[in-house]
Amino acid sequence: MTEAIQNFIEQTGFSMFAKNPLSLIMIGIACVLIYLAIVKKFEPLLLLSIAFGMLLTNLLGAEMYHEHLFAGGHVHWNLFSGGVVPDGTLIKSFEELGVSQNVIDYLTTFQNQNLGLPAAGLLDYLYLGVKLGIYPCLIFLGVGAMTDFGPLIANPKSLLLGAAAQIGIFATFVGARLMGFTGAEAGSIGIIGGADGPTAIFVTGKLAPDLLGPIAVAAYSYMALVPVIQPPIMKLLTTKKERMIKMETLRPVSRTEKIIFPIVVTVLVSLIVPSATPLVGCLMLGNLFRECGVTERLSKTAQNELMNIVTIFLGVTVGATATASTFLSPKTIKIIVMGVVAFGVATASGVLFAKFMNLFLKKKINPLIGSAGVSAVPMAARVSQKVGQAENPSNFLLMHAMGPNVAGVIGSAIAAGVLIALFG
Repeated sequence: MTEAIQNFIEQTGFSMFAKNPLSLIMIGIACVLIYLAIVKKFEPLLLLSIAFGMLLTNLLGAEMYHEHLFAGGHVHWNLFSGGVVPDGTLIKSFEELGVSQNVIDYLTTFQNQNLGLPAAGLLDYLYLGVKLGIYPCLIFLGVGAMTDFGPLIANPKSLLLGAAAQIGIFATFVGARLMGFTGAEAGSIGIIGGADGPTAIFVTGKLAPDLLGPIAVAAYSYMALVPVIQPPIMKLLTTKKERMIKMETLRPVSRTEKIIFPIVVTVLVSLIVPSATPLVGCLMLGNLFRECGVTERLSKTAQNELMNIVTIFLGVTVGATATASTFLSPKTIKIIVMGVVAFGVATASGVLFAKFMNLFLKKKINPLIGSAGVSAVPMAARVSQKVGQAENPSNFLLMHAMGPNVAGVIGSAIAAGVLIALFG
């Protein structure tokens, strides 16, 4: 009887926490993120799911997510059914893949005890949508269905502002390389500068899946902090006179233009950067649903039901990758720091390029709209509007800022394609 009670106690999560106390820290972090999502409303639609996924994966003994199934950036299908006792050949193959030591130690424990590995859990199967690049693309489908590309079509110059903001991605990539990260890891960190969570997840899932947890948390945290991070940078780089510049009303955009635009962009981007096609193609398909006038049901489904379902799956599974062994490391601190640098440089690049464009334009543009070149739609555009109106209450920059904002979404997807082509 005493032995049975002892065996029961050893199988409880309490006993496991005694052997791995770092998981308790992760549970604490998850609770903090839940607080920020609910009370402070920091990107709650996704941050809450990420935080709860982080909570689930660190409840030891629940067996909902297993790192070894996706170790080395590969899906190890042969291990999903469980029951496999790790042998020297399996462990050696994992070592050759450059798998982290904690996964090797996990497999070695089962080998020493001659035990079969556990079968895949719920989050393992849901995570396949991230690993195979399904969820981020479906998110882009919904974003396209919700976004009006009219301001970009009416003012094509805003494409340049969206492109300029992507400098933050590549500048941070260089900085991350100098800090010792590999090319694939540096690309995943740099993409945080695009202020686009799904893109960051898409790139990281392909290039550096072991960093998915910290990068996703950093990306969505900084997206939520757009109204806090951007205004000081915008004011620092512009004069009061520049912030008061009023811009003319944009021309009306015809339905024909709105239908042709997504088709042309898909073809051009696919020919120039083929690896960006999944993201850009889904974005433009969603927009075509919105604008063509004959697929209202599909447009509404993409905007609502599909978007909500995928958001839940994406958030929970990304959070599940934030295990104590991967999240609580010096790399995570560097990622958090480099993430805010990426975001700051992206904002500054857009504003400075707008000022540069004004040197050659007769009709000046308000440099504040350059900050909307990051792809946090429509939050960054609203920040441009708010800062501009604080200087001149009669100034309406929202629709002008939506041009570079939409261009930023396309630009970050193209940048993602470039990074995947280089390091994928």
